[in-house]
Amino acid sequence: MPYVRGPEISRPAEKIITQIKKLVDAGVKQVTLLGQTVNSYKTEKLSFADLLYEVSKIDGLEWIKFVTCYPRNFDERIFQAMCDLPKVCRYLHIPAQSGSDRILKAMKRGYTCEEYLGIINKAKEIVPDIAVAGDFIVGFSGETDEDFQKSVELVQKAQYKNSFIFKYSPRPGTRADEKLADDVPNEIKKQRNIELLAVQEEISAEINKTFVGKKVKVLVEGTSKKGHLDNANGKELPQLIGRTAGDFIVVFDGSANLAGQFVDVNITRASALTLFGKLDTD
Repeated sequence: MPYVRGPEISRPAEKIITQIKKLVDAGVKQVTLLGQTVNSYKTEKLSFADLLYEVSKIDGLEWIKFVTCYPRNFDERIFQAMCDLPKVCRYLHIPAQSGSDRILKAMKRGYTCEEYLGIINKAKEIVPDIAVAGDFIVGFSGETDEDFQKSVELVQKAQYKNSFIFKYSPRPGTRADEKLADDVPNEIKKQRNIELLAVQEEISAEINKTFVGKKVKVLVEGTSKKGHLDNANGKELPQLIGRTAGDFIVVFDGSANLAGQFVDVNITRASALTLFGKLDTD
């Protein structure tokens, strides 16, 4: 992707902090620090870990999230910042793309599966309750059944809360499009996509079950676009949707004016994709 997007540029920290302060003054409670490889942010004075400490000093800001991390030359101080700073959400989105070293090399990713897992393990060591999400591409040029099985094994080892899984398709202007053949049949791509999604769904369901009976803090995004729950209490309340600090989706009944607010929700049941609960009124 650097060949398409150009060299990395880090925005001055002063401008980032000034913009966040303006957002907070306007009522914003959560910000997301966004970058194609956000963990490689660096200025003359600050690393990305340093930036997290600086942003966390902003009064009125409650949650800080960041995406997306690249699993190479990862600064472990980022995990320490997540542990030290209550405002930094314990959520890590770190794409793997494949569990096969051969495919990772063909993709020019610059790391091995072992190195990638080492980052995940270090994250969980420093931040035990961290929630991790991954990305995978199935059917990349030359991917064999053995290569794909290694991706399955990586998903099982990493224990992601969720994964974003895509079928490979050539992207104009990339090295893969220019140099490598799109030689995995579409039907095999579909089959592998379905299989890897099923593996992840089973893991996600088990992780989500651990929330049943617990109270979670949720930032309400608004009304749910589709009905997830029966309105058992008979009240004219819409179904709301929000997310936890770990980026778990939560659905519950409540007043629409709660959008943009933090609430506590008691989780009553869970699926692979969603936590369901009741608004805590105590």
